[in-house]
Amino acid sequence: MALIPLEEPTTKRIPPETFSLWALAFRPLYLLAALFAAIAIPVWAIAHSGGIELPIPGMWWHAHEMIFGFAVAVIIGFLLTAGRNWTGLDTPSGRPLMMLAALWLAGRLAMAFGSGVWVAIVDLAFLPAAAAVLLRVLVKAKSTRNYFVGMLPAMLALANLFFHLAVLGVIDADPLTAMHLALGLIVVLETIVGGRVIPMFTFNGLRGVKQWRDVRLDWAAAIATGVALLLWALGAGAWAGPLSLLAAVLQAVRLGGWNPWATRGTPLLWVLHLGYLWIPLGLALVALAQFGVLPRSAGIHALAVGATGGLIIGMITRTALGHTGRMLVAGPMETAAYALVLLAALVRVLTVALIPAAQVGGVHAAATLWSLGFLVYLWRYGPFLLRARVDGKAG
Repeated sequence: MALIPLEEPTTKRIPPETFSLWALAFRPLYLLAALFAAIAIPVWAIAHSGGIELPIPGMWWHAHEMIFGFAVAVIIGFLLTAGRNWTGLDTPSGRPLMMLAALWLAGRLAMAFGSGVWVAIVDLAFLPAAAAVLLRVLVKAKSTRNYFVGMLPAMLALANLFFHLAVLGVIDADPLTAMHLALGLIVVLETIVGGRVIPMFTFNGLRGVKQWRDVRLDWAAAIATGVALLLWALGAGAWAGPLSLLAAVLQAVRLGGWNPWATRGTPLLWVLHLGYLWIPLGLALVALAQFGVLPRSAGIHALAVGATGGLIIGMITRTALGHTGRMLVAGPMETAAYALVLLAALVRVLTVALIPAAQVGGVHAAATLWSLGFLVYLWRYGPFLLRARVDGKAG
């Protein structure tokens, strides 16, 4: 007679020291993005001061690489990792993930050392490939709630195509218009994803916290932000100014409902609230620029360095902790990284908006703070991203 086993079935545990860089998308893409952030901004600061010459005009290179190099790597790493959770289906790992990371790296090398059609072809490859992989998973799982988020990488790919066509002179347009469109798309993504996760993380992390949310306000804030930034990117100042101001108010009221003050003792939470705060601040600065009060770059850096940089440093610590099986607690090193990146945003925006004479010094100071913030992240999280989960699970 066969015996019936009484012990619980077990799954094979992965030893914690196992090399696991290619286990899930967040691992290589967060690592590459943080390393790139720490290098590319000091390079730009040197180029800005005339120390080196870049293959294309420095401002174009800087804007492009911060969006399509740094931010896009984090976005794709996050979305492919989250996509597995949303759908229960596998996203790239192993060799396919290596190939995806190689496409990203090839684009960065091409942009750093060359110019011309071949550079455009190499750089354009990453986003369509990543978008196709993400959309295939979402469509297969019928995850309709996430279709719009899944389409954003494809929309960013179109903005990148616009940029390269303008640089090559194929179309008569300012390449920075493409960058402003791309930044607007990223802010919309931050509005949608941030609106989902920041109040949820706050509620889960702070027992008894009081919050209020209204789905009508969520939609109004997202739509007003998207339309305002579209008009701003296209130069429709007469409409972009008032609408940006309205969007700023809606975003500020929305953030206030999540009870940011309650997070003041929890770095893993306050970094996300402070990062999101830069969205209404940035929109207000965009409006003031449209009214002729401030330089255009004040709002751009508030949204790019403050909102995008602040939310990224918060999310790449939190999601890396969670997906490597660690406690969701930010220690002194995480707090230092948060402070450095957010201070970089403050220095950059204040020198642009209020102290034009200190603008060159502001670029170098902000670049130093930013680079140090991401070097701290690499020092702390490099081993986490390279090695297996501490709980022995896959991923």
